Amino acid sequence: MKLNNFTKRLSIVGRWIATTLFCLSAITFVWQGAFFSNTAAMAAPAASLIASTDAGNQVQEKASVDAGRAKNFIEDTKDKVKETANKNAARVDQATDDDGSFVERKAKRDRDRIEQRAEEDAARTKEAVDNTKNAVERTVDSIKEVFKN
Repeated sequence: MKLNNFTKRLSIVGRWIATTLFCLSAITFVWQGAFFSNTAAMAAPAASLIASTDAGNQVQEKASVDAGRAKNFIEDTKDKVKETANKNAARVDQATDDDGSFVERKAKRDRDRIEQRAEEDAARTKEAVDNTKNAVERTVDSIKEVFKN
């Protein structure tokens, strides 16, 4: 059955009304859940401040643990890069029969350069991890100070 012009418009208006009602009901449920989910916190705001202090400590501890893990990962990656560079240089040495050729010297220079870059990159990345961890800890401390007063 083919819809006429009036029925098409009525169908479009009906869909808009249904969509609007659905969105309004979703907003209402979210609104009610956000304001009435923790009535004890509203009655005793000091308890929630203590909880936020504990949460701040947990965030700082988590940041320290994650920074340590990141540093270990960086160190492992640096070691693997160095190991691969050494393997490749050794393969070139074996292929050239240790005759001191240009290719062998180039492979050793490349190995040394790769190891140096790996050290530099690892140091920069570890410093960035420390800076990030310190920024998180400073932010948590400043938030604690704001709620302490």
